[in-house]
Amino acid sequence: MRAKITYFVLAAVLVVYFVLVGERGVLLIQQGTPVTVVFGIAVLVLPVIGAWFLWHTTQFARKAGLLAKELEAEGGLPVDELKRTPSGRVDRDAADEVFERRRAEAEAAPEDWRAWFRLAIAYHDARDTPRARKAMQRAISLHDGKPVRAA
Repeated sequence: MRAKITYFVLAAVLVVYFVLVGERGVLLIQQGTPVTVVFGIAVLVLPVIGAWFLWHTTQFARKAGLLAKELEAEGGLPVDELKRTPSGRVDRDAADEVFERRRAEAEAAPEDWRAWFRLAIAYHDARDTPRARKAMQRAISLHDGKPVRAA
């Protein structure tokens, strides 16, 4: 729950920032000189890109959360079996061991979104965020019945 609150607070701050930057862009365009118009358009591009990124990130998180709820209802969420250091961090060797099992599971059932979801969790535990995101995107695509590009 704490992560959700933090996410929404940061998203709200970003939206305020986008509005403020957008206003500055409009003011620059209203100046009417060629230089300020070009700068104003350039400044307006930033909030558009930011809003697009925020939207896609929010949609990704929402869809991943829905998959987690569905998998939990089925009793298929992976059990946290990882050893932890005294500070609470996941032991790297334990994460690698679980990762290998999850990877083999996904390779054995490449069209099963559940296997890809569990692989995404294993990638995350192994601190490989880019691959965790790709595996979760694949799980979402398989769940939604969308064609999946080859990795």
